[in-house]
Amino acid sequence: MTISIKQLNTNDANFDQELATLLHRDTVEQRNIDDQVEAIIAEVRKNGDAALCFYTNKFDQFDVESVGDLEIPQERLKEASSRIDTEQLSALSLAAERVRRYHEKQLQKSWHYEEEDGTRLGQKITPLKRAGLYVPGGKAAYPSSVLMTAIPAKVAGVEELVMMVPAPKGEVNDMVLSAAYLAGVDRVFSLGGAHAIAALAYGTQTVPAVDAIVGPGNIYVATAKKLVFGQVGIDMIAGPSEVLVVADDSVDPDWVAMDLFAQAEHDEMAQSIVISTDETVLKKVGTSITKLLPEMERQDIIRASLKKNGGMILARNTKELLRVIDEIAPEHLELLTKDARELSESVFNAGAIFIGRYSSEALGDYVAGPSHVLPTSGTARFSSPLGVYDFQKRTSIIDCSQEGVQVMGKAASVLARGEALTAHARSAEMRLTKSRS
Repeated sequence: MTISIKQLNTNDANFDQELATLLHRDTVEQRNIDDQVEAIIAEVRKNGDAALCFYTNKFDQFDVESVGDLEIPQERLKEASSRIDTEQLSALSLAAERVRRYHEKQLQKSWHYEEEDGTRLGQKITPLKRAGLYVPGGKAAYPSSVLMTAIPAKVAGVEELVMMVPAPKGEVNDMVLSAAYLAGVDRVFSLGGAHAIAALAYGTQTVPAVDAIVGPGNIYVATAKKLVFGQVGIDMIAGPSEVLVVADDSVDPDWVAMDLFAQAEHDEMAQSIVISTDETVLKKVGTSITKLLPEMERQDIIRASLKKNGGMILARNTKELLRVIDEIAPEHLELLTKDARELSESVFNAGAIFIGRYSSEALGDYVAGPSHVLPTSGTARFSSPLGVYDFQKRTSIIDCSQEGVQVMGKAASVLARGEALTAHARSAEMRLTKSRS
C-alpha cells in the first residue's frame, strides 16, 4: 500500500508557508489541559498522599491505600537486575558506562581569579541536593530514559535522586528497575502523570520535594512541569519526538526509510522528515518506505505518523538545505551525506547532530553517550540537551579589596545616582575611605 507523505520543494513560491504548516502539528486543546492539570496540582498540594492514592487508583487502575506501598525498595531494583537476561543486562551496563563517560566531560568546577588590587572574583559550582526524574511508562518501557537522566545527575554530584515511573495496573518493567539500580537512583515511586510532578515539586507526607524535575512525558506531564516551574527548576517542555534526515546518493535509501520509521513508531504525533538536493534520492526513499513498511510491527502507528506529520523536502541547493535545517531546528538531525562533517559545521540549530551514514539516531537513543533528552518543537534555537549542567548551580563570588573598591565604588556611585537610587550610591560611597584600624 502506497503511503501518502507531504511533498515540499524550496523552489515553490509558498514553500515557507507549507513548511510552517507541516511543523505546526495539531495538539489537544491546551487550555482545557491546563485547567485539568492545575486542579490536580492544587489537590496534591492540599491533600498530599491521599491525592496521590486517589489519582493513582483512577488513572493507573489499581487499588492502593498508601503511597508507601508505591515506593519500590532498593532490594527490588537489585532483584530486577537478576531477573532480566544477561544480554539485556550487558547492554544496559554498556550504555550506562558510555553515558557516564560522556557526561564526565561536562563536569564544571569552581573557579576564581585575583586582580592586581587584591579583589577576587569567581564562580562557585555546587550540585543540586535533590532532583526528580520522570520516566515515561504506559505504552512502552524506557530504561534508556532512566540512564539518560539519572547518570548526568549523579555525575554532577546530586545527593538524592527521586524517580517517578507510571505503573499501569501496578506493573513496572524489570529493565526500567535494573537501569535505576545501575544508575544509582535513590528512591523510586510507581507514580505517573501530573500528580507525580506535583508531588515532586511540592512534596507530600511521603514524597520529598526536589530542586529540579527532568525527563520526558506526555502532554499532561509536560503541562505540569510548565506550571510548577518557579517552585522547582525543569529541564524543558518536551513535545513529540522528531527527526530530520539529510540524504544524498551515498546512503542506502532503505537506511533512510528505517531511520524515519524509528522516529515515527514512537507515536502518531512524532515527526519524521527527509530532505535532499537530489530528487532521485527522495523517490528512492519513497520506494523503500513502501517496501519496508509492511515488515514493521508498529506499522499502523508509523503510517499514521508519516501521513499526518511526515515530509519529503527537495532543496534546490545546499544553501537552501541549511536554511531549512535551521528553520526546523530539529530535535535529531541526521546528516547521511558524503560531506556530513563539513555540512555539520554550518548547522546552527539542532538538538543532536548525527554525522555520517553509520550514525543512526537509534544509537543516540540508547548507547552513544549524550543524553537523549533533547529540545523539541524548534526550541533547539535557544535550548540545549539535558546534561550535567542542568544539575549544577552557579554562584557568583565577589570579594572586593579595600584598594579595589576605591575604583569600583566611585563608578557604582555615579551609575546609582544616574538611576536615582541614592541608598545604592551612599552604600558604595561609604566604602570610599582610608584604611581603618
